[in-house]
Amino acid sequence: MEQTVIPQLRTLSADRALPFYVQGLGFQVDWRHQFEPGFPCFFQLTRDGQTIFLSEHAGDCEPGGAVYFRVPDVDACHRSFVANGVAVAQPPQDTPWEMREMLVVDPDGNRLRFASDVA
Repeated sequence: MEQTVIPQLRTLSADRALPFYVQGLGFQVDWRHQFEPGFPCFFQLTRDGQTIFLSEHAGDCEPGGAVYFRVPDVDACHRSFVANGVAVAQPPQDTPWEMREMLVVDPDGNRLRFASDVA
């Protein structure tokens, strides 16, 4: 099924956020838009078929947002993120709602929760 909603997160600095998302979490930059040099940038990032927008524009949204990513194997994500030097705020754990979840926080305080069904 095609993704029908794209979450948008605010970043204060693309220079700081992009390495976290690309080298740390394994997202790729699909495209970027900037009206002219020195203006804020807007990015589309995708990881394993899941797309987000990342914006430096102050009026788009505020830092401190949250996104919930359903992934096939949250433990594999955890191993990959740790190997890439990402600090994991909450390692994978089973929840009462029968999901296995972990939490990562980006440089701007946006919370990224990755989750799989409990096996």
